[in-house]
Amino acid sequence: MTSFQLGVVYASDGTSEGISGSQTKTTLRYTPDTPRSHIEGPAKSYASTEENVNGKGISEPAEQQVITEHKRAAKIHDFCFGIPFGGLVLGGGLAGFVFTRNPTTLGTGVLFGGALLALSTFSLKVWRQGKSSLPFILGQAVLAAALLWKNFQTYSMTMKLFPTGFYAFISAAMLCFYSYVVFSGGNPPPKNLKSSVAPS
Repeated sequence: MTSFQLGVVYASDGTSEGISGSQTKTTLRYTPDTPRSHIEGPAKSYASTEENVNGKGISEPAEQQVITEHKRAAKIHDFCFGIPFGGLVLGGGLAGFVFTRNPTTLGTGVLFGGALLALSTFSLKVWRQGKSSLPFILGQAVLAAALLWKNFQTYSMTMKLFPTGFYAFISAAMLCFYSYVVFSGGNPPPKNLKSSVAPS
């Protein structure tokens, strides 16, 4: 007696239809006609992502953007107060020698006042050239510290507010000012250099 078996074939739309016949094995067949768009979609998105990672999808203008950073600087130049300070020390030394006839007063005024004036003037010239005047600022700070120490010692022994106490106070104020200029990044650049560096 021949066995009667039913073969089932699945179509692409998910329906099944029976096939009657005398077969020795049941045949199951599946035809994967899945649309290629579902398969190629992730592949294309992956390829586009890979191109972006490799830099092919990055727009050129974004790479060519120029980032201008403003350099840190003090609000006021060192020579704005350095030149008057040097002139005050030099004038005080000359005036002290006239009234006291003390050569030490003259030597101190000429030495420290002249050096302060020279450093401040050189700082102004270098700043106009657009170069760093940090060495001249540091030199003025050292002279201000030396003047502070010298006048403070004299004030401690004589307890006179003028001129030693006055010069000690001015020297301390100038030392703080020079320290501010140094720690703020130096003198601000000239305006003509600012306009040339600024992007158009």
